[in-house]
Amino acid sequence: MAARRTRRKKAAYRKKVQNRFSMFLVMLALLMVLAAVYVSSIKLQDRLDALEAQSALLQAQIDAEKERAEEIELLRKRSQTKEYYEEIAKEKLGLVNADEIVFKAE
Repeated sequence: MAARRTRRKKAAYRKKVQNRFSMFLVMLALLMVLAAVYVSSIKLQDRLDALEAQSALLQAQIDAEKERAEEIELLRKRSQTKEYYEEIAKEKLGLVNADEIVFKAE
């Protein structure tokens, strides 16, 4: 009977040790998974920051091009007026209207 108790105690002790070892292995595996997820999240955050910076740069370029397009449209509309043609004729060709007096500096 004493031998049976000792066997039972030894079996219970082995089972307890095996359970602790199993829990240790499960915890170790869990820590490894968490470490891998953490490293991946850091890499993804760096990539996200780089893409956000690139997006901001591209948005600035888009805004600049929209502004330039508006300026071109205004110039196109202005170039279709009589005042624009007169201004160009005066500046580039030196022409004047018939009722204007021209003073030349010596």
